[in-house]
Amino acid sequence: MGIKAAQARNRVSFYSAEQLTTLLASYDLNGSLEKFIESLSRLDLLIIDELGYLELSKKTASLFFRLIAKRYEKGSVIVTSNKPFEEWGIIFQDDVVASAILDRLLHHSYPFFIQGKSFRMKNLLEK
Repeated sequence: MGIKAAQARNRVSFYSAEQLTTLLASYDLNGSLEKFIESLSRLDLLIIDELGYLELSKKTASLFFRLIAKRYEKGSVIVTSNKPFEEWGIIFQDDVVASAILDRLLHHSYPFFIQGKSFRMKNLLEK
């Protein structure tokens, strides 16, 4: 979907959740967080992969919320996660922050719930 959006001349960026939260924390430390969040808010599509692979600190969860809140109703966001929404409080170490993030992500959204074996493992086993 990201490739198709880029081919249609939309502004698209892809980050792993770990990479994005590390960047948010780094920009926060050097005083340029608002500039970074502003640049991400101007994208047509922001793709965040593997949310929930690692738990976030309370600080990075707060920074992540600030990004999602800034992008809310301004541009599209794709988030991939192997965790059900009920476990997002664990990811963000705070049920209130998780709920606020989900509220903004799910409003106007089209969730896709994919079940089954891993696509990567399926291809490996077929060989």
